[in-house]
Amino acid sequence: METAYQVVHYLPILTTLMSAVFAVSILRRYAPAVGNIHLLWWGMGVAIYGLGTLMESLYTLFGYSELVFKSWYIAGALLGGAPLAIGTAYLLFGKRTGHFSAASLIVLVTITSFFVIQSPIRMNLIANSTPNGSLLEWQSIRLVSPIVNSWAAIVLIGGAFYSASQYRKRPETRNRFIGNIYIAIGAILPGVGGGLSRAGYTEALYIGELLGLILIWVGYNYCRRQPGLVSNSDTTNYEKIPLAEENG
Repeated sequence: METAYQVVHYLPILTTLMSAVFAVSILRRYAPAVGNIHLLWWGMGVAIYGLGTLMESLYTLFGYSELVFKSWYIAGALLGGAPLAIGTAYLLFGKRTGHFSAASLIVLVTITSFFVIQSPIRMNLIANSTPNGSLLEWQSIRLVSPIVNSWAAIVLIGGAFYSASQYRKRPETRNRFIGNIYIAIGAILPGVGGGLSRAGYTEALYIGELLGLILIWVGYNYCRRQPGLVSNSDTTNYEKIPLAEENG
């Protein structure tokens, strides 16, 4: 049992590597001239996701460091899937809503990050194996992350289920329907893990992050290989497929 417990602490290393590859695959398709800014946000979102798990990996490998812990809190606990949700907002609701959402997120995260950086650490609560928001002396900071993550979950998960509903009754788009279901479930898992992490069960977060990323990637690939809709050479149309419809 102890061995299995220790192995879980190393899962973020795998999640980080997978996130790097996934982010590159999305960003390679970003083309400013096409106006697909949603791909930029999705790529950054997966990269930030991986940055959070990278900090978890460093925490596991080298133990507590204030820089690593606070970087983890900002990238993982605070931002979470919010950049992915911004990309979905751009595509599903248009540039005006996307710009407003992006500006609001940047302002909120910048202000909160300042307080995270300035907050003293509860040294008596430090554990070498797992980072946890309870280490922050200023506990009121932790009220922000549920707001950001709840909004992100509504947009990202809701967008995936909405897209799935649009394709459910059309046989020629069944792959996109299935892909969106994978994406929605994958987007739920890190949130479940994050909730358990705030209760002190950080290991659940590690498992949820890895499984969530895997399911999102499966959904992404499932939608991309949908036959008969868009040619891979047709960049203009192909880039307009939403994250919620294509890659979560």
